[in-house]
Amino acid sequence: MKSNVRPDAMERITTKELADKFIEEQVAEVRAQVGDKKVLLALSGGVDSSVVAALLIKAIGKQLVCVHVNHGLMRKGESEQVIEVFGKELDANLIYIDATDRFLDLLKDVAEPEKKRKIIGGEFIKVFDEEAAKLEGIDFLAQGTIYPDILESDGVKAHHNVGGLPEDMEMELVEPVKLLYKDEVRVVGSALGLPDEMVYRQPFPGPGLGVRCLGAITRDRLHALREADVILREEFDNCGLAGKVWQYFIAVPDMKSVGVKNDKRYEGWPAIIRAVNTTDAMTATIEEIPYEVLHKITNRITTEVEGINRVLLDLTPKPVGTIEWE
Repeated sequence: MKSNVRPDAMERITTKELADKFIEEQVAEVRAQVGDKKVLLALSGGVDSSVVAALLIKAIGKQLVCVHVNHGLMRKGESEQVIEVFGKELDANLIYIDATDRFLDLLKDVAEPEKKRKIIGGEFIKVFDEEAAKLEGIDFLAQGTIYPDILESDGVKAHHNVGGLPEDMEMELVEPVKLLYKDEVRVVGSALGLPDEMVYRQPFPGPGLGVRCLGAITRDRLHALREADVILREEFDNCGLAGKVWQYFIAVPDMKSVGVKNDKRYEGWPAIIRAVNTTDAMTATIEEIPYEVLHKITNRITTEVEGINRVLLDLTPKPVGTIEWE
């Protein structure tokens, strides 16, 4: 499995038995590749990097150094989950950096979506590089590259979770799940004992809530977005939609409307619900949400989340709309 081309005879990993076999093979390969050297991994808490981390911990234990950068744009509880699962339960060699102020200060008054993305991606690389420079004896860099990344690159430009690697990089790559599809990665993650909420986490953009807090990011609106997002996820879990919808989230734009609260005029932001299904992310259809569920979500968000006074539903498929708003 050292080639970037998936063998035609490679069996699809659909069961725990097949996943256990894959894990055993990869543990042996990683140990042979790494020896007694150290491996560095940027652990975002996403499915791919989490499964790679769990696999490498099984293979080389404390030789793996995980770096988790909290850029302040994570969903509620995500960094805490990384610390709990990897720092405590799996006893990983985990470095946690809270860079919230650093990122949000740089993003202040920046409204253009691509500029926001470049700031977030570029600063992440800087923070990660700064932490890597403090470490000694790192010979390998692990990444959560999966097979669709290789297919999309068409053999010309690789996808790298760290955000782009220099051509003269001295570290050797360790990519144990690079021949797996996303559904196979999830099966392997379950076999490794990772919690379902991490293994079956829905897709989440690299810039995080930065591209769902539409326009220039402010801390109060970001907080409102994070709290509304939790309510949406809780209610989708409660009604069974979480397992049926490919991606669902809240977006909060930089605009206010007039409302009424406690018999007084109340200006607040709208929370926009988006729920889509897709097989390839190139096209997407809208998931129908029962009105009783929408009413409950609306009531909870407008009652429990300070700063939001309306809840809207985005009914636009892709095309013409993209999945994310920014």
